[in-house]
Amino acid sequence: MNSSSPRLPLRPLVTGLAVLALAAAGTLATNSAASARAAACNGYVGLTFDDGPSGSTPALLNALRQNGLRATMFNQGQYAAANPSRVRAQVDAGMWVGNHSYTHPHLTQQSQSVIDSEISRTQQAVANAGGGTPKLFRPPYGETNATVKSVAAKYGLTEIIWDVDSQDWNGARTDAIVQAAARLTNGQIILMHDWSANTLAAIPRIAQGLAGRNLCAGMISPRTGRAVAPA
Repeated sequence: MNSSSPRLPLRPLVTGLAVLALAAAGTLATNSAASARAAACNGYVGLTFDDGPSGSTPALLNALRQNGLRATMFNQGQYAAANPSRVRAQVDAGMWVGNHSYTHPHLTQQSQSVIDSEISRTQQAVANAGGGTPKLFRPPYGETNATVKSVAAKYGLTEIIWDVDSQDWNGARTDAIVQAAARLTNGQIILMHDWSANTLAAIPRIAQGLAGRNLCAGMISPRTGRAVAPA
């Protein structure tokens, strides 16, 4: 009997090589796109959203992701404790989670022990919900004093106010919110809110406006309190 060496079918081999080539090309294209985006960033701004997580959080996160934006979510401890899955969703969507007190009081009118409780309970609530231990703290209403600052520092928190107020909390229309974001310059931070429908509607236009000025949405540095390239 004549015997011959087994031969691999040619078509599957060729197909396999083609798939590998396409996968490699896709990886290169993705890396090139990421490099191009990084190269296009002439500066970074901090998009911040207060008062979450809420029923509006999922829609906000979807809008941010769809438009290639990352943001810092300053969560209230009471809502983080009540909605841990939404805190995890923030992290899963690539957002950073900050401390915005537990019940949103006027901290400058409170005793040091109450301030301590508001901040420490929020640290614990966010951590328990899977948001990590916050490094950034935004006092409610942007109100602060030496006592608030010292308590925040005790927990290793950097106090973050804002450079631009979107006025979404005051009923600002979508056009006005977009115009507020257009005033941002490198390193600056804008105040927005998790629950505002007008802010949600503004997200695509904010993204477009930033891209048109070669600005990218960055993280807020705990060291400087300014927006920087994501780590």
